[in-house]
Amino acid sequence: MKKIFIYSTLLAAVFTISACGNHKTDTAGVGNQDTVPVKVMPLQVEDASHAIAASGQFTTNDETFLSFKNGGIINRILVKEGDAVHQGQLLATVNQTEISAQVQQVNLSYQKAERDYSRASKLYKDSVATLEQMQNAKTALQVAKQQLDAVKFNQNYSEIRATSSGYVLKKLANDGQIVGPGTPVLQINGAKQSKWILKVGLSDTQWAALKTGDDATITTDALPDKSLAAKVSRKAEGIDPQSGTFGVELSLSDAKIQGLAAGLFGKATIIPTKRSSGYTIPYDALLDGGENEGYVFITNDNKTAQKVKVQLGAIQNDKISITGGLENAAGLIVSGSAYLTDGSKIKVVK
Repeated sequence: MKKIFIYSTLLAAVFTISACGNHKTDTAGVGNQDTVPVKVMPLQVEDASHAIAASGQFTTNDETFLSFKNGGIINRILVKEGDAVHQGQLLATVNQTEISAQVQQVNLSYQKAERDYSRASKLYKDSVATLEQMQNAKTALQVAKQQLDAVKFNQNYSEIRATSSGYVLKKLANDGQIVGPGTPVLQINGAKQSKWILKVGLSDTQWAALKTGDDATITTDALPDKSLAAKVSRKAEGIDPQSGTFGVELSLSDAKIQGLAAGLFGKATIIPTKRSSGYTIPYDALLDGGENEGYVFITNDNKTAQKVKVQLGAIQNDKISITGGLENAAGLIVSGSAYLTDGSKIKVVK
């Protein structure tokens, strides 16, 4: 019995020592995980004009959608995509059976009104008809004349003619198709005389930094050896609901540039004349970047990491400008942020 008691006591002592050893090991492991080695970059406000990178498609400043004023059955479309057209050229016609019948009907009414007025005038001179009867006949004639002018106007617009010399960009309907009034049938531009423009979409911050006349440089794969000079020619006054961006048009300085076509993709670098204050940070320091905002880790005491939201500006190679969110930050964590959470303990290394 005494031997059993001594043996049990020894086992208990061994388990106690083992448990204490394991506890010390675990504590040491937790301590190592709590402190994350990071590299920190000091933050300083820069007063500079940051280039804005954007992309879009080429078009001309007189790109136009053509349609029939009155709906109907398309009789014939006389051009195809890519065709060159000259101003006034007949491009498409609509079936005129209905409109021709209307013109004939109104013309007959006009002729009757002419006869009635002529008869009333003679009777008035002979004191047979009253002044009121003669005036009513005159008014009926004037109304009939206005109706005739209206239907003839509609008849003239039962065909589509080129508004300027250029090219057919798109054919949006086919022969025999029924189209409503104002439905686009053809899209043309005046590429022979008009200026080329690049339409781009920008964020609200980028849009606000620009003004009309700011310089830009454009490149495109269609002209791989050229950089095209351009200027900001127009800023949209409202947001595009489909893309969520603000439209800006860049007009090329060289009006005679060759080798471009509507719809080609182009990249632009725009230089704002407005100078703005902000920060430039390595792109790799940015976490969860969206279109206009992202997150970074900062530290103010070199001991604790804080995750903050920032507003994004232009991207320049491997750097990005920050327009807001770092005003109260002393240092930016540029390495080791992948292992951090908000409030993590850090150790600054060089």
